[in-house]
Amino acid sequence: MPNLTKLEFEALDIMGKNYLLWVLDAEIHLDAKGLGAAIITRNEISRQDKAKAMISLRHHLYEELKAKYLTVKDSLELWNNLKERYDHQKTVILPKACYDWMHLRLQDFKTTSDYNSVVFKISSQLKLCGEKITD
Repeated sequence: MPNLTKLEFEALDIMGKNYLLWVLDAEIHLDAKGLGAAIITRNEISRQDKAKAMISLRHHLYEELKAKYLTVKDSLELWNNLKERYDHQKTVILPKACYDWMHLRLQDFKTTSDYNSVVFKISSQLKLCGEKITD
């Protein structure tokens, strides 16, 4: 049966291609609901809040991932399991983003708007990977 409830943000793909963006969206939405503490280590929150956070996280997973983590009942444990599984995306995205940043030239674009769009995309990728942009 398809999921009939509207998603607040894109569900985490089974391949983890959108993991970095998903983490950012999940943190923001959990914080907005007052449930951000549910994914922080050594943080005491009520069982009810943990359950609410778990529902929100599971709601934003592809069905295959839900099935894989079916027995996980703690939001922090699910968060850490997903991090362990997909956090390597940083090691894939960061070198490419750094390469693209180093070889970015205005003359390679037809318009300044196209150039700016690529600059913002690359800088966002670098920020998601934890890099500080100084240039």
